[in-house]
Amino acid sequence: MNPLDVLRESILSLYRDMRAGMRRKWKRDLPWDEMVFDRWERARSLGFGEGASIYHNSYVYGDVTVGDNTWIGPYTLLDGSGRLSIGSWCSISAGVQIYTHDTVKWAVSGGKADYEREPVKIGDCCHIGGQTIIAKGVTIGDHCVVGACSFVNRDIPSNTIAVGVPCRPSGTVVLDDDGNAGLAPSTGVK
Repeated sequence: MNPLDVLRESILSLYRDMRAGMRRKWKRDLPWDEMVFDRWERARSLGFGEGASIYHNSYVYGDVTVGDNTWIGPYTLLDGSGRLSIGSWCSISAGVQIYTHDTVKWAVSGGKADYEREPVKIGDCCHIGGQTIIAKGVTIGDHCVVGACSFVNRDIPSNTIAVGVPCRPSGTVVLDDDGNAGLAPSTGVK
């Protein structure tokens, strides 16, 4: 066997062993890169808070800060070219895209106008549902739930459940004295 074939077989053998271990221990099967790279180490290397994690296949651009114990799911895009701040104890689900810039005026002006940038802030204890897109300039308060596949193009106050395209309030997050959360849907459509 030539050296490249030997290397290939060694890598495949390592992959099979890691895959079998992952299935035994966690009952899951992940892409090769997710078995090799550590999500918590990547978060530390990016300066994210203690206990935060971010998948290897997520994109991070510019000035992005993330608080403690926040989970950034797979296939996310965090654009901090206009500054992005995500609080502690948040879940940013798979496929979420957060933008702090857009190129609309640049494109339609044939490059004469500049890119537009505005910061995005997500408070503490928020859940952003899968495949959601958050536009530049948005602030999401603390203890919010944003439903999957939403388009967030305006601020969401604290303790709000919001869903849709465009995203609108649809309920309230209720916390008791012990910090336990309940979700209360609105009685009327807004």
